[in-house]
Amino acid sequence: MKKLHIVMLIFFGIFASCKDNSTQKDQVLNNEPIPEASKTLPKSPAFEQSQEFKDYWYAGEAEITSYKLEQARYGEMRDGSAVLVFVTEDFLPKKQVKADQYDKTNTPVLKLNSTKKFNTGIYPYSIMQSTFYPVSNNQHALKVSCSVQEWCGHIYSQLNNRDLFEITSHSYFESDADQEFTLEKVVLENELWTQLRLDPKSLPVGDFEIIPSMEFIRLKHIEMKPYFAKAINKEGKYTIYYNEFDRKLTINYNPNFPYEITSWEETFKDGYGTNAKTLTTKATKLKTIKSAYWNKKTNADGILRETLQLKR
Repeated sequence: MKKLHIVMLIFFGIFASCKDNSTQKDQVLNNEPIPEASKTLPKSPAFEQSQEFKDYWYAGEAEITSYKLEQARYGEMRDGSAVLVFVTEDFLPKKQVKADQYDKTNTPVLKLNSTKKFNTGIYPYSIMQSTFYPVSNNQHALKVSCSVQEWCGHIYSQLNNRDLFEITSHSYFESDADQEFTLEKVVLENELWTQLRLDPKSLPVGDFEIIPSMEFIRLKHIEMKPYFAKAINKEGKYTIYYNEFDRKLTINYNPNFPYEITSWEETFKDGYGTNAKTLTTKATKLKTIKSAYWNKKTNADGILRETLQLKR
């Protein structure tokens, strides 16, 4: 007898797309189980979506929030900007890419595109991390990627959640150039930002193993592997301590739905040799808008960047 699955069928409008496609068929958002290729041990029962949640996240728009950035790099502080873009999408768990159209094997995810831009002296840095996290909130992220561009070159890392975490990495540095390897599944720092937006009470606390953010790994040139950490979640403040790096990351958020991230701080020893010192990167919220930004590509739409107070 075939196993029965309880499927919540929810009909809404457009899933976000960066393609030139102003109209799409209505898609069904569901909490169907992830196919075998992407399964991990469940962290908790499947997340129950409230009507408030559906109205906010399935309205055919992305949530875009800009931040004033003070970034530690090479032992000095740099002014810049950061943007967090959260949007729901239909995801293909086997191919591990955004689906072009709905299929019952698709997995709804909350995607986060996190960007930073800042200058170090004469040359600029541009960093982007993408996390595809199941809305069911009982699996690890299905995919995480990171790219860093600056005038010395560019690097790219990608993690795919299959039987193990499969990692591919490319860099212009000899010490961490082309790599392919696997890791056992543990908490991913990258996924915590999206998990928080679904249910901050589900965030891991206490002592556990975690893979630091891809951004931190690449900028500090440390090995991508699990490290021991401790986390505390209290009164809209989620803090992770990494003793091995003497690093502390604090994410400040509104404890009420939709749990928007208001700011964050990351303290660690930055720089090399005599220039190394303990500094704190800070990001402070400027503005949040909801927008189907993929359709906002005319010159006239540039006013939305002014609304977000983005200068670069």
